[in-house]
Amino acid sequence: TGEIPVALYRLRNLYQFSLNDNRLTGEIPPGLRRLETLSDLSFSNNDLTGPIPVELAAMPNLDYVGLADNGFTGTIPVELGSLSLLRYLDLNGNRLTGSVPAVLGNLTNLIRLQVSNNQLTGPIPAQLGALRDLRYLELGGNQLTGRIPTQLGELADLTWLVLGPNDFSPGACMPASFRNIDNLDLGGQRIPFCS
Repeated sequence: TGEIPVALYRLRNLYQFSLNDNRLTGEIPPGLRRLETLSDLSFSNNDLTGPIPVELAAMPNLDYVGLADNGFTGTIPVELGSLSLLRYLDLNGNRLTGSVPAVLGNLTNLIRLQVSNNQLTGPIPAQLGALRDLRYLELGGNQLTGRIPTQLGELADLTWLVLGPNDFSPGACMPASFRNIDNLDLGGQRIPFCS
């Protein structure tokens, strides 16, 4: 219980920092960037609040960021688009608002992108179609609007896709290639395949 101790930031050689499945409260304290060697940051399933720290963008070795199932608010920092080694980004189950940043399409090593069950709005950025190694994409449980970008149909390695529920346009349809996805979850919505 309690808050994350700032004293942990003295562990300058730390490469894995996991505090999952506790009852931690408060915000992620400033100074996170001091952990320059960190590759794995996982604080999922706690009661953490406040914004997702922009400081994450100053940690170039990050491979895994797991901040799911907390109470984080604010927007997804566009600065995360500079984390060129990032393979896993899990922000499911928070209270994040704003849009899905198009700059996440720069994370060409990304295998898993999870932003379900937040309060995100706006369209799905077509730039996510550049994530050619992506296998898991979770966008459900938000208020995303517009159409489903045809570029997502080019993600040949996608095996897990959660699209709904959202507030897509009435004419929205899914690329025909989505028929080959092993696990396709529309959250109870009826979204036809594009003809």
